[in-house]
Amino acid sequence: MSRLDRIQMIEELTQKLSELRDQKNRLNDEAQECAEKRNNLNDKVKDLRTEASALRAERDKVNERVKELKQMRNEGSTKIHQKIETIGKLNQERKILAEKKPQRSHQSLQKEVDSIDWKIQTTSLSLQEDKELVEKVKQLESQLNIYRKLEQLNQKILELRVGVKNLKNENESNHKELTEDAKKSQDIHAKMLERIDESKKLKAEADSMHKQYLESREKSKPLQDELNSLSNHIRQLRVEIQAEEEKEKKQDQDMLRETLEKQAREKLKRGEKLSWEEFQLLAEKGLDAQD
Repeated sequence: MSRLDRIQMIEELTQKLSELRDQKNRLNDEAQECAEKRNNLNDKVKDLRTEASALRAERDKVNERVKELKQMRNEGSTKIHQKIETIGKLNQERKILAEKKPQRSHQSLQKEVDSIDWKIQTTSLSLQEDKELVEKVKQLESQLNIYRKLEQLNQKILELRVGVKNLKNENESNHKELTEDAKKSQDIHAKMLERIDESKKLKAEADSMHKQYLESREKSKPLQDELNSLSNHIRQLRVEIQAEEEKEKKQDQDMLRETLEKQAREKLKRGEKLSWEEFQLLAEKGLDAQD
């Protein structure tokens, strides 16, 4: 192959090399773009998962409060039931006791007892009279005791009814808070699922970008191999051209030396004076410049 052919081939290979480099650069740009998109998507996925985790913790906290409120409501309902049962028993007891209630009023009985007590304390009585009055007080006190027990039962029933009312109010308040917290938990759970679903979609996009990134990198490998091959070929051709140029240069130098040597010999034969270069040239050949 002539030097001209080699030069032409170098030009053709250089053009192809440039085209391949452009193609490889485009693939590298595509890979870089995919990698940046993938990284951005993965960052968003990470943020969404962090948000979902925070929402899950918040939801669990609310659910724990809902659980506590349910327990409080159930305990309140149990207490209400127990108090209502007690009220029923006390009402039954009061009903039985009311059947024994004296015909005289509480005030009338108490007034008579007070009158007898005063008489015993201020009047000089015989032993028999004192005994009769004490017995009378006992009978009256027995009747008054029924009124006292009824009053105690009424007070207990009243306290129990107030307790039932307070427990019902407390239960209503707990139920209201429970309902609000349950709704809040549902809303938080829905938001958490939205974050999870969005993160899954973005993760799928990130995986797709990573796949495209790997494909672009894979496509660039044979191009790089071809680039290396072309570069080596061009380098080899340049080495060959340089070798050929050096060979031609040496041939030219040899021809020039032969011409100069011939001229020097002719000048020597004619007895003409040699130049220093001509003298050295003949000396290198082992000729006597003085011959």
